[in-house]
Amino acid sequence: MCTYLTKRLGVAGSGKGAAGWMRVTDATVYLDHPAHAPADHTLNIDLLNPDLGPAARVALELEPRSARELAEAILEMLAAETVPPAA
Repeated sequence: MCTYLTKRLGVAGSGKGAAGWMRVTDATVYLDHPAHAPADHTLNIDLLNPDLGPAARVALELEPRSARELAEAILEMLAAETVPPAA
């Protein structure tokens, strides 16, 4: 079920990697075989800061159902947001 489709986008935030907290500036989302998760295919999300080198990365491998539930929860929380988004 690999689509070879990859979505890349700029993001603004922080993530905690092996070396501690870091600023994340980029995200990559794709459906592929996981490197570690016990599943045939996973939705993979990489949050990174390329300026800090290849180790500046936080990776997720989520089973499709978990990825959908996470996406729905994110949208639900954003819909309830009371603080205006940053410009």
